[in-house]
Amino acid sequence: MTVPATASAYAVVQEALAAQRCVILDGGVATELPDETLTGGPQSERLWGIRALASAPGQVKAVHRRYVDVGCDVVTTNTWGLASAVAAEDQRPWDDAPEPVTWLEVARRGVRVARQAIAEGGRDGRVAVAFSLNADLDGEDGRETVRLLTRAFRDEAPDLILLETLSLVRPSLYDTVGRLLDTGLPVWLSFRRCRHGVCGVYGQHWGGPEGDAFGRAARRFEEMGVDALLVNCIPPDHVDGMIGFLRDFTDLPLGVYPNLGYLTSAGWQFAEGVGGEEYAAMALRWREEGAQIVGGCCGVTPAHIAAARERLAGTAPGRRRAEPGPAAGGAAGARDRHAEPWVDDRGRSLYPLRVPELVADRSGADPTPSSFLLWRHLFQHRIGEGRRCLDVGCGTGLQAIQLALNDAQHVHAIDVDPLAVEDTLTNAFRNGVDARVTAATVDLYPWVPDERYDTIVACLDQTPVDPFRHASSHRPVDYWGRNLVDHLIRLLPEALTDDGEAYVTLLSILSQERTVDMLAQHGLRGEVVDFAVVPFGEPFRESQDQIERVEGLSDAYHLKLGRTEAMVAYLVRMTRR
Repeated sequence: MTVPATASAYAVVQEALAAQRCVILDGGVATELPDETLTGGPQSERLWGIRALASAPGQVKAVHRRYVDVGCDVVTTNTWGLASAVAAEDQRPWDDAPEPVTWLEVARRGVRVARQAIAEGGRDGRVAVAFSLNADLDGEDGRETVRLLTRAFRDEAPDLILLETLSLVRPSLYDTVGRLLDTGLPVWLSFRRCRHGVCGVYGQHWGGPEGDAFGRAARRFEEMGVDALLVNCIPPDHVDGMIGFLRDFTDLPLGVYPNLGYLTSAGWQFAEGVGGEEYAAMALRWREEGAQIVGGCCGVTPAHIAAARERLAGTAPGRRRAEPGPAAGGAAGARDRHAEPWVDDRGRSLYPLRVPELVADRSGADPTPSSFLLWRHLFQHRIGEGRRCLDVGCGTGLQAIQLALNDAQHVHAIDVDPLAVEDTLTNAFRNGVDARVTAATVDLYPWVPDERYDTIVACLDQTPVDPFRHASSHRPVDYWGRNLVDHLIRLLPEALTDDGEAYVTLLSILSQERTVDMLAQHGLRGEVVDFAVVPFGEPFRESQDQIERVEGLSDAYHLKLGRTEAMVAYLVRMTRR
């Protein structure tokens, strides 16, 4: 069964739109209520203000009256959180009312006190009542909520339904809107949208660019029979450009009513420095863009609305095309060609950061957190410039390629895995440094350096192995996890030039005392030049019992941060004493 609209008040709104007069909405109702009507009983951001209809309807009526007195053409019922409250599983806002009340009575009361305020203001039949519902109506309980609301509207019918603070246009929304239209009441829709997509009360953006998707949805709403389309509950500076965008897709009346405040854990926070004159100037800008309906949301007071109404009187909707500002964190900001680029002290781009392009088609070996620590140091300090370099355990070539990008004279890369060597050569070509990179398959243990290098880098396996769980082979079982590191230290005196340097990553599950002793035995010294906390990967989790044995027998350690276990990766610069 449908509910006929109360024709007279809504007809006034339609006449104003037809005559190109700006229709004035009210401002924030809940934010105008006294604090005591909001703080007692269960409250949440979804439900604020609705409790007042159950416990203090006179306070709600007084707020409506203030908006009526400043000349609003439409006032909205204080029922925005009704759909949320109906769906809530905990205590409803009206459960602690002075007398028992159902949500349907709250709905009727919302319309009734609005009409009483209009009548007491002497504007009966000239101010329309919009029944406010939020986006939670587009949910599992929405169908039944609409059906029961139709019964309530038989006794207290509003002039229109305002479904507001919508965000996503899901397929279910079209069904929800269709059910509202079946009531026989005019339906207005309002979205938290700006030109960069879905927008929040703080101006945050919840998604990427959608192209014309929202515009196409606007056209479909018009074809369904929706009477007006608006944007609301976003900061005023995010409104610009929205009316012009929507006008390309629809002939519906378009409107805006942004917020000047939002709810925080410390209570309501309101925009500073935006008085009536400032709000009126913004309203005029929206009008020049083509807005036909203007009002306010949270934090917009009767004084703001009065100033806007006065400034908009006698104006016609324009066709100005507003260019919105860049989206914070979005693609538009990234395309701002006037932004000062982030660069390092050598003028190299840090955004985007140029990391060598790598593939692991053959070896399947991905860089580790330790190798990224080493890469970062090479990049930041341009290690290897003008020098002959060696990358030990090259993997896919991350370090070798960076050394070449740093203008190394030549880089030789070695790895025990021939597939890793193939990947390194492929990646050197992909990054345009293949003329200065060579690579060979080398087992470090029998290898004898055939030349000396100015710079050597190494990121080697350091996993302690339980000898009782792994069959022995010609390679020594790595009880301490440091066989490769120690063997490299033995080779450094033969592999380094007199002023050469080696950069080696060492995990904290390797003994510092043993490392210092090894360096001293071979005439070397070490200093930590960088470090990072890195997570336990799968090989380390599998060897955790052995790691704990090693830690019990030495000064090796790892970190336990809550339920997270991690190691410290140190980057050690090794040179001759």
